[in-house]
Amino acid sequence: MASVTSLSASVHQRLATALRAALPEAGSADPLLRRSDRADFQANGILALAKKAGANPRELAATVTDAVPAGGVIAGVEVSGPGFLNVTVADRAITENLAARLADGEGRLGVPYAEAPGTTVIDYAQPNVAKEMHVGHLRSAVIGDAVNRLMEFTGETVVRRHHIGDWGTQFGMLIEYLIDHPHELDHEAAGDDGDTAMSNLNRLYKAARALFDADEDFKARARRRVVALQAGDPRTRELWQRFVDESKIYFYSVFDKLDMEIRDADVVGESGYNDMLDETCRLLEESGVAVRSEGALCVFFDDVKGQDGQPTPLIVRKSDGGYGYAATDLSAIRDRVFHLKASTLLYVVDARQALHFRMVFETARRAGWLNDEVRAVQLAFGTVLGADGKPFKTREGETVRLVDLLDEAVQRATAVVREKDALQQLSEAEIAERGAQVGIGAVKYADLSTSASRDYKFDLDQMVSLHGDTSVYLQYAYARIRSILRKAGGDARAEARPELALEPAERALGLHLDQFGDTVAEAAAEYAPHKLTGYLYQLASLLTAFYDKCPVLKADTAEQRANRLFLCEITGATLHRGMDLLGIRTPERL
Repeated sequence: MASVTSLSASVHQRLATALRAALPEAGSADPLLRRSDRADFQANGILALAKKAGANPRELAATVTDAVPAGGVIAGVEVSGPGFLNVTVADRAITENLAARLADGEGRLGVPYAEAPGTTVIDYAQPNVAKEMHVGHLRSAVIGDAVNRLMEFTGETVVRRHHIGDWGTQFGMLIEYLIDHPHELDHEAAGDDGDTAMSNLNRLYKAARALFDADEDFKARARRRVVALQAGDPRTRELWQRFVDESKIYFYSVFDKLDMEIRDADVVGESGYNDMLDETCRLLEESGVAVRSEGALCVFFDDVKGQDGQPTPLIVRKSDGGYGYAATDLSAIRDRVFHLKASTLLYVVDARQALHFRMVFETARRAGWLNDEVRAVQLAFGTVLGADGKPFKTREGETVRLVDLLDEAVQRATAVVREKDALQQLSEAEIAERGAQVGIGAVKYADLSTSASRDYKFDLDQMVSLHGDTSVYLQYAYARIRSILRKAGGDARAEARPELALEPAERALGLHLDQFGDTVAEAAAEYAPHKLTGYLYQLASLLTAFYDKCPVLKADTAEQRANRLFLCEITGATLHRGMDLLGIRTPERL
């Protein structure tokens, strides 16, 4: 189905046309339309145009008002203050617009696709092989998944990349220990879960580390094993792959708990670029972008200096011939630009890595791999804090295991669901399912409702609260809508009635529903899921006000009941779609 033009776009177009008629020299001047608490919309652009034309702003505003066509979308325009235009939208236009959105057979609610979509490679959710995922891995996964969903919804071609840490000197020690203890990674039963896999890896890592520190012969063998791994020795690579596979069992179990799809084909770790490292270095050196300094291959920057005032370079190849993160990241850029044909490279990475990525991106620009047609962006995120405002730790000062954090969220949410189910309408299985949906949704929403660049406090009590800006509040708003529609049953059908006048609470709800498409477009373009969470919270709040002031099932007339049921239905559809774009479930019953 064709997209639905928003009311704000329709009003904007009519005011712009009237403005050109009143002041031809204004050309395509923007009337600067925005939502207002004094009217449905307010246009502020006339003041600047009047000043430029040497005209009286109130007189020009009056001339524009006279040029606005009567009827249709705009019910009235009034001149306010020094030359503002206060615009009232017709009730009929609001209802007809929402009806067109609900009739969208694709379930897009009339939201248009972006005018010029491109191809974005998004790098997010990057755990390390043979290591436990902790609270620090949460934000990249949650933010990256939401941004991915938003971009795909607006028509962008999105290629996911999970740049896992699957290469490094620690594998010499791990592989050598596995050779001596070949059954350490064996599974007792088919289908062992992620906890078993991580338990195996943790046990092996600790034993290998202890032996490495205590036994010189083992340490020497482990270092020789690193050389064999880097040289591509088949037996060594086969054992390395076992660690990768075992870690994936664990990774996927955590992402499954997060209700997040991770496809194996999208997991391309550091090792995936090994064959490109030599060529990357050769290209950088031949082009003069990188130079040799004290045996290492480096890229220097005028504005990056150490504490001693000397330039701090990006080291692409170390003096011993080894490669660091920079060589891998630059090779990944080459692959994503020239092989995957990306127009945008988006990295959802901790803000503390900002300097590294600034240097990597600038190096790629100097090499010509990034340019005006291909850009790289770091979506930098802040830190998860505890209630004390410090980085989130256990009471013992240890990093919090991500699985423990998610399990506790589900446990708390399940208690809330059970408490709310006073009439015992849900079975134990349904309570457990809803508890997982509410708990994981609570964790995701708390993260996404904060601007990515800011730190946020991890407070489970607040996250699973039924009051305030939480996913639980939104989920219960949706469940309440579904309950009302079920109660209406066959007695009353949800049906738009454009001929009816709307109450103020109905108008406020309808006008906000119309802004869904604009909000989604803005959130996708700016990689800002928090703009969508803010919209959805306001939508749920307006829905509560609508309930309080406008009886639905006990409306005065059958026509009014049908129209209010229709408003409930499109509000539910918008909440459901919006939460889905954030990766959060909306249960039908709670």
